[in-house]
Amino acid sequence: MIVDCLENNRFNILRKFRQAGCTTISASYALWMCIFQNHKTIVFLSVGDTESTEILDRIKIMFDELPIFLKPEILQENMHNLKLSTGSIIKSRPSGKQSGRSLAGSFLFIDEAAFIEHIESIWAAVYPIISTGGRAFVLSTVNGVGNWYYDAWYKAMEGANSFHPIQIDWHDHPEYNRMDGYEHLYSAMEKREPPILIDKWEETTKSNMSHKKWLQEYECEFLGTGDTYIEGTILTNMYTRTEDAIYRTYNNRMYVWKSPEPGRQYLIGVDVSLGRSRDYSAFHVIDTYSGEQVAEYYSNTTPINELAQVLSTVGQEYNLAVIILERNSIGHNLIDHLFERLGYENLYFDEKRNIGVQVTTKNRDHMLAMMEECLRLNKLKINSKRTVDELNTFIVSMTGKPQAERSKHDDLVSSLAICAFGMTTYLENSPVSFIDEGGKKPVEKLLAPIKAQSVKTWGGMSKEDMTWLLK
Repeated sequence: MIVDCLENNRFNILRKFRQAGCTTISASYALWMCIFQNHKTIVFLSVGDTESTEILDRIKIMFDELPIFLKPEILQENMHNLKLSTGSIIKSRPSGKQSGRSLAGSFLFIDEAAFIEHIESIWAAVYPIISTGGRAFVLSTVNGVGNWYYDAWYKAMEGANSFHPIQIDWHDHPEYNRMDGYEHLYSAMEKREPPILIDKWEETTKSNMSHKKWLQEYECEFLGTGDTYIEGTILTNMYTRTEDAIYRTYNNRMYVWKSPEPGRQYLIGVDVSLGRSRDYSAFHVIDTYSGEQVAEYYSNTTPINELAQVLSTVGQEYNLAVIILERNSIGHNLIDHLFERLGYENLYFDEKRNIGVQVTTKNRDHMLAMMEECLRLNKLKINSKRTVDELNTFIVSMTGKPQAERSKHDDLVSSLAICAFGMTTYLENSPVSFIDEGGKKPVEKLLAPIKAQSVKTWGGMSKEDMTWLLK
């Protein structure tokens, strides 16, 4: 199947499971081209130098095993090149920022593309070289969403680019899909009992790796894989529970899932930007009784003064919702517009009576941890697909820092973390709706227990301690 696709399509992209043998098939196809076609340049691009030399070593072993009458003379052979007397050459290179500038060839193989850094720049540099007749084969196991490989695959599935999509599953591999319980078969035959065959490979493999790794390495699942900050199964479950907005407003910048209801209390967490087509201003409207996201705003073209007006209007519509925003740098400008010019009455004050939250490296990590806990324990219910998409590209870097993947944004994540901060601290005594154990009706519970006030009694009558008013 793979060879047929390589023969019939100029551009192919393969989504595969781990150890599928596809790299070996690519290597054998490249060797066939070099032997039977003249003056072809085949280039392999791999994650690193070790992987690139390993691919060429496989090709050399294949060449050595051929009968003598099929072997052209070798004109050049080293760690990264194999040139034959047909004039064709195979080059194997590690990836790097400038790799694309030196990858001119008739056929380009990109191995494990989802794991190659700077793949966007490499592809942009190499495409003009192969656009006039060259061919390309991109193959990889999955590595989460938001990367170039993920985008190229789904565009191929939608017919939005020139790639022909190929997918193979581990069930298709004869070594992985065989029944290993033949001893039960022979035993049953002797005892004249019904045979029992057990697929031990799947059972054994699952038991020796995490569920996330199983999804990534063998089930080819994009969602819930990669080095995401939120655990993969949580993200997958969140994505299945997302819903379409009932309407959109503010030129499609704000999605609304539920209109304000009388008697409900709402919270708005805000992450602000300059509105100059770079980072996004984002906010979520959260029902503090149910933890549900009822509205979401997302725009990178809204100036601060307009954002303040939007927040004031939305906040008043949602029962004068408490607005929690960061006061870092340009956050002060938003506070000035909301508090001083528009006179919005329900802004969050910290313990020092300052408006907003001063976000630092330390408390940012704390807020993100609060967000993770709220999502894990279902204290926050996310309706927005674009919020979940951003969470899917919010990763833990090699240095251990939570951040958005390269060329992605984290503004919806930051504003959601502020909401989690509000849910966990500022409104920790607000009742939240949960389903009882029988799953029949919602029950009002508290996020944290309220400490009882000291009470004085006189002959059965009680009087609340009001000394706190004098403080």
